[in-house]
Amino acid sequence: MSKEEGVEERVYTINLGKVTLAPDNRRAKRAINMIREFAIRHVKSEEVKIDEELNEIIWSRGIRSPPRKIRVIISKDVSGVVTVKPYIQKGEGENK
Repeated sequence: MSKEEGVEERVYTINLGKVTLAPDNRRAKRAINMIREFAIRHVKSEEVKIDEELNEIIWSRGIRSPPRKIRVIISKDVSGVVTVKPYIQKGEGENK
């Protein structure tokens, strides 16, 4: 957890296994809703914004088969707005 200028960040792994209980033509939508509900529950704020990159990761395999787990960074600023972004480890996106 880091605090810079009133911004609080945490890294979470969200289990999306219960997405499979939804009809197969609504699973990616349900995954997005589950991420939003998780953020509301853990950060205690109603205003949640999901990053476009995270949305693309969820939808990358289509509406029928979203990922089972996703690792995210949830950050909350001073005004109470929560942003959910994908977690990218250092060294993952670099070519060595």
